[in-house]
Amino acid sequence: MNTEQEQPKRSAAEWTTLGISSFILAIIVSLVGYIWLNEKDQPPILSVSYNQKTWEADGQFYVPFEVVNTGGETAESVQLLAELEIEGKVTQTGEQQIDFLSRGEKQEGAFVFNQDPRKGRLTIRVASYKSP
Repeated sequence: MNTEQEQPKRSAAEWTTLGISSFILAIIVSLVGYIWLNEKDQPPILSVSYNQKTWEADGQFYVPFEVVNTGGETAESVQLLAELEIEGKVTQTGEQQIDFLSRGEKQEGAFVFNQDPRKGRLTIRVASYKSP
């Protein structure tokens, strides 16, 4: 008595399905490996931009801003500083703190001034952050 049974041969559809699924799996594994190797040790890269659409309400001037983390790691306690310079003198400063900014995340807010920032030079910059 022969205990070995013959396996049926695979059809063309089975071979095609196996090839396509293996190809998709290889792409996914490659992408995960690429992301893991290239972005793992990259520090936070923070940039801030502000909108020229300043508005006034009750004698206060509001300047909206956006801060973005394009780096590989999370940043905590991101500190933003704004300086309003009119006629060569720093007339007002402002400070914002963003608690948490993960990779690819952006946060929006506004600085509030008593004087019109359109009549001077406004500088907004990232001053510091902490690593988690």
